Amino acid sequence: MSLESRVMEEIKTAMKAKDEVGLRTLRAIKAAILIEKTAEGGGEVLTEADELKMLNKMAKQRRDSIEIFVSQNREDLASKEREELAIIETYLPKQLTNDELVEALKQIIAQVGANSAADMGKVMGVASKQLAGQADGKAISTAVKTLLA
Repeated sequence: MSLESRVMEEIKTAMKAKDEVGLRTLRAIKAAILIEKTAEGGGEVLTEADELKMLNKMAKQRRDSIEIFVSQNREDLASKEREELAIIETYLPKQLTNDELVEALKQIIAQVGANSAADMGKVMGVASKQLAGQADGKAISTAVKTLLA
């Protein structure tokens, strides 16, 4: 079942259950899907990679907003973003723990043959593709810097 059809079914369920948070978030996902589909170069059907990329972008936006709202002592707005983020994350693959991320990156570093910070670009290229959706790009970058230092 595609993401779009899953979201449409869950919108119906959220409407029946009068779940305002779920409905708001699901409608945001639906809107993002429509934007992707109608964007220049977009096709009628989104690939799984496109869906994953879109959901990661939405999750990152929520995390950034939470950070800003917390720094400005706006807990009311931060809590709304946390609620939406929790729902968006249900559509994403399980995120790697820090230890799992480090182990995966050690294997990638060995595979690429990197041995200094100058090889970071090689490692990041492979890591970004292999770990897409499983870890945040910022976390990957920080871990790679640490491992290559």
